[in-house]
Amino acid sequence: MSLPNKLTISRIVLAAIILLLLLIPWQDFGITFPTFYLMGRIVVDFKYLIAGFLFVIASVTDYLDGAIARKEKSTTDFGSTMDAIADKVLVNGILIVLAYQGFINIIIPVIIVTRDIVIDSLRILAAKKGKIMKAGKWGKLKTIFMLTGISLMLFYNLPFEIWNIYVAEMLIDIATILSIISAILYYREWQEKVNFKID
Repeated sequence: MSLPNKLTISRIVLAAIILLLLLIPWQDFGITFPTFYLMGRIVVDFKYLIAGFLFVIASVTDYLDGAIARKEKSTTDFGSTMDAIADKVLVNGILIVLAYQGFINIIIPVIIVTRDIVIDSLRILAAKKGKIMKAGKWGKLKTIFMLTGISLMLFYNLPFEIWNIYVAEMLIDIATILSIISAILYYREWQEKVNFKID
């Protein structure tokens, strides 16, 4: 297996570990994670710091696997497919958990997941027509904002939380808006490439 594919698989594994770390009721098994206070008002659970650290590592592999594959010209169908799966397990899975635990509004993962389903469907239809649809710059920009926002969220929005500046929430909100914009632009490009018309 090539290095890019190994990195992609490692991202799926890291995503699964993060989700289990955040979802399993560890206290039921007698396992507790240390908590501490910052400035007497910010309660920090060490469990989320571990998840944040793993998420940052997983996010770095997202960049590295693509960069290495392009440099070595070793892009494969398997790698492309698994990369898309890894991204969705990592980002969408954690967004759902964050919404479930009350960190973000539930509408955010609903929009992101729906958007991904639509884009993937359009990409499949384009492929059947022999057309290749790649992610645009707006989609890539959305990913940067989303990964940064989630990372900050898992790290309790520190250090910005000290000054009550909600940077993590703002970045995730911006990423959500960008996801809608990128989906609209993607759909327009898709219409042009596949020459799609509604009868």
